[in-house]
Amino acid sequence: MIWMAPSILAADPARLGEAASAVSDADWLHVDVMDGHFVPNLTFGPNVVEALRRAGAPPLDVHLMITEPERSVEQYVRAGARRIAVHVEATPHIHRLLQSLGQLGVERAVALNPGTPLEAVEWVMEECEAILVMTVNPGWGGQKLIPATLRKVAQLRALLEERGLDRRIVVDGGIDLQTVAQAVRAGADTLVAGSAVFGAPDPAEALAQLRAAAEAALDGETKPKFNQT
Repeated sequence: MIWMAPSILAADPARLGEAASAVSDADWLHVDVMDGHFVPNLTFGPNVVEALRRAGAPPLDVHLMITEPERSVEQYVRAGARRIAVHVEATPHIHRLLQSLGQLGVERAVALNPGTPLEAVEWVMEECEAILVMTVNPGWGGQKLIPATLRKVAQLRALLEERGLDRRIVVDGGIDLQTVAQAVRAGADTLVAGSAVFGAPDPAEALAQLRAAAEAALDGETKPKFNQT
């Protein structure tokens, strides 16, 4: 089953609650937390996560693009995060951090940047429920998907099957109607899309079209199950 996770980063920051309501059918609402250090941009904090939770947003998938995430994860759990993604590049103790997140009772994702090899997460896959593959360099929305990252997705899918591990593969960056099928065919089953959803006149319809295109690719069809105009 394909899961869709629209990224609130691409929404109007003055209308985040309305944006979250517009995608109420989403499986997750992806919240990109950036600290201006691990990545150059500066975005949301625990207060925004808490506000989105109070607003009745879909389950909150908090992506921590921050240095020393172990110092902050409890705040995001208290704020309402249901899944937290932490970068292998951001901490020297990724195994310990994933174990701590498990003890806090949230789903765990380990994330890796485009230039980071799969070997960096190979020995912590048992300690998480998902692996997030960045398909753009993190820090800004609206970028184009880096084609080479889909080879990493395919290699990750093969590795998980070889080990008999049932883990979600999340792709984040450059997902739109032109790239969604490629990502699914490579092995992704959770798709983060920002501009393609919140940059559209009707985010709910844009999300539905992306989901239809992803499910068509999963079913092996060459065309999505909707008419493009």
